[in-house]
Amino acid sequence: MAHGATAQKKAKDLFKVKTPKIQYVRPDTTILIEYDEFDDDNSDAGKSINFSPKKELSIVSEDTTELDLGEQHIIEVSDEVLIDSSWIKIAGYYAVWDTRNINPYRMDARQLKDTVDVTLYDLKQNRKYNMPLESTPVTSKFGHRGYRWHYGTDIDLNTGDTIFAAFDGVVRINKWDGSGYGNYIVLRHYNGLETLYGHMSKAIAKPGQFVKAGELIGLGGSTGRSSGPHLHYEVRYQGNPIDPEHFYDFPDYLLKGQNFQITSALFNYVNKAKSSKSSGGRRSYYHTIRSGDTLSGIARKYGVSVSSLTKLNGMSTRSTLRVGRRIRVR
Repeated sequence: MAHGATAQKKAKDLFKVKTPKIQYVRPDTTILIEYDEFDDDNSDAGKSINFSPKKELSIVSEDTTELDLGEQHIIEVSDEVLIDSSWIKIAGYYAVWDTRNINPYRMDARQLKDTVDVTLYDLKQNRKYNMPLESTPVTSKFGHRGYRWHYGTDIDLNTGDTIFAAFDGVVRINKWDGSGYGNYIVLRHYNGLETLYGHMSKAIAKPGQFVKAGELIGLGGSTGRSSGPHLHYEVRYQGNPIDPEHFYDFPDYLLKGQNFQITSALFNYVNKAKSSKSSGGRRSYYHTIRSGDTLSGIARKYGVSVSSLTKLNGMSTRSTLRVGRRIRVR
């Protein structure tokens, strides 16, 4: 009873915390770049959208030292785990731990019956937040784009720019996706949310690593299916994408509030997303040649073979790559 009363008091105290005044710098948003690339259906991005829940997974006991082996585990862990000399509350946090698949949860958020209250940051607990970049000029929003649905927000950057963890959490995925996200990282957070950071030139934080908000996790780039340097940023709940602009005021470079409520209504876009995909038809993808490009380099960037590139473009491996020319990559 005493323990329950203490927990209840802490919960009440949490809602007494006043939202702090946040100093921010308004970035230059006058120059925006448009991106027309879409993830291949066989990319990690394409396979991450699973709105048909499957059979429920059973809970088994697993050794948590195996979390970095890349396999999916359904695990039970102790209430707290020691990470970098700090005890981190983690009960129920690793219900599903998978370092290969973005969406292993098998949950359709459209079926949510209850409102989920999420605390985004808690200064009393030393859990802060950080914008993913030092400036946030949005170049492409969440929503319908061409024949596909765009499940994140694209933010402009220069190659090599520092990318920060948005909230405290543990790295679940650090992976290469040549047909979609390129070098990308997925962070699991205390509040049940996950954030994804795509197209990085270098993904630095490793699976199983605990990171604090504002800590370096990677460097900006244009890897995978991308025509220019930018960060593809996603926020997901149980594998289901949520429009990041529900959380962020990007032009003003701040989080909108300390708490957030997740309801089934946030996922009403799903039917539109499915219809836009089914009506898409056939699409070709092109790369614009830049100084220093080689066929082998372009093939690696898009996860295709050199022979495929030469066949698609009616060229040989000895053909000259003229700067500014567009070649088909898929």
